[in-house]
Amino acid sequence: MPDNRILRSLLTDAAERGIAYREDGVQRHVAPSEDAVRAVEGFVEPMPVDASDEAEVLSMLDELGSPATMMMTGPRYFGFVIGGSLPVTVATNWLTTAWDQNVGMHEVTPATSTLERVAMGWMMELFGLPADCAASFVTGATVANFTALAAARNRIYANIGWNVEADGLIGAPAVTVIVSEETHPTVFKSLGLLGFGRNRVVRAAVDEQGRIDVSRFPEIDGPTIICTQAGNVNTGAFDPVGEICALAKPKGAWVHVDGAFGLWAAASPDRAHLCSGFADADSWATDAHKWLNVPYDSGIAFVRDTAALKSAMAITAEYLMTDTEFRNPSDFTPELSRRARGVDVWAALKSLGRKGVAEMIDGCCSNARRFAKGLSVAGFEVLNDVVLNQVLVSFGDVATNRNVINEVQEEGTCWCGVTVWQNKPAMRISVCNWSTTEEDVDRSLEAIIAIADRLVT
Repeated sequence: MPDNRILRSLLTDAAERGIAYREDGVQRHVAPSEDAVRAVEGFVEPMPVDASDEAEVLSMLDELGSPATMMMTGPRYFGFVIGGSLPVTVATNWLTTAWDQNVGMHEVTPATSTLERVAMGWMMELFGLPADCAASFVTGATVANFTALAAARNRIYANIGWNVEADGLIGAPAVTVIVSEETHPTVFKSLGLLGFGRNRVVRAAVDEQGRIDVSRFPEIDGPTIICTQAGNVNTGAFDPVGEICALAKPKGAWVHVDGAFGLWAAASPDRAHLCSGFADADSWATDAHKWLNVPYDSGIAFVRDTAALKSAMAITAEYLMTDTEFRNPSDFTPELSRRARGVDVWAALKSLGRKGVAEMIDGCCSNARRFAKGLSVAGFEVLNDVVLNQVLVSFGDVATNRNVINEVQEEGTCWCGVTVWQNKPAMRISVCNWSTTEEDVDRSLEAIIAIADRLVT
């Protein structure tokens, strides 16, 4: 019989260590120290023969692991578009882990299946998507893109009389896939996994901000899938999806939107215009572990054509309880086994409400503009129109730019990433954390500018 005293002691210890980590992280250097990184080699040992004390295992994990983590949950991490996880979502994530539900069939997991269904409905309302869309919780935008494009593949092939599920792609008619010159690598990965190939695409030209230029859009001829973008990973720019849909729909093409973080702009009344016409598309992908600030991992795919998504994802077997009047989650996801990701999304939306989500989005965008203004006033070149939460700043040539970014990362006040935008080396600043304040921005600006002033000649 399990010893509840051991259970309580372990979980209480873990909670206290987790709380301390989050509290200390507000002031800690964002990147781990060199000593901390070296110390993780302490995990490297032969597989133990005998059992280890459970409390000692947890202690070792915290004492060696915690100092060597990147403080992605903190308010001055700007390296990638990564949210910091709202306190309520950390709490619900812990509780959901304790539940340990495999959310595959409603009859087996009614609580988590229902919470996911509610969260999906709220997000469709928030984004202005058709209320009868199908949706699925997956690991992240990579798999959300894959899931939505799998539905696109099935529908496009069904329209030309080919059963891709039964007959595969060998000998199948050709399907044209149109992507942007700025399409994110995860879309190409998805296309490869789906058998379309990463390179057998037609690329649409973009403007100086990375938006598809509709005036130069490729001719749509025959069965076609079009991949568009909400929120360029460098500039934050949005493709004119409404205009593209107007071109594509009369030709029977499927329009997909990769909205990993940009789709959340629809939740802000001040930024919803960036998503104008997006509801006319056929599928959408986004992440909740980005701008909704829930813990990793949490991606969501939305698909207008429920039958197409189910044909690509559904699974049956004699031992599975698939007969139900409710939605079976496993009919809509690549995985049969997965954790209850939707609970954290439900908790974030329930606690914030529509106004709170909008305020979080707007706050990040305001802080991004503050970054851009501060860097511009200091004499450095901001390369993009700051329409969302992304800022690109150049400090000169490749070597100088790299040196500035290396020192910023090592100095530890903040952590920003490196990129190249239209042949110019740049620092990329992604503001996506609910807890980032104007003070955090100003502290970060002071550190960045001091380093750049010293290194830029």
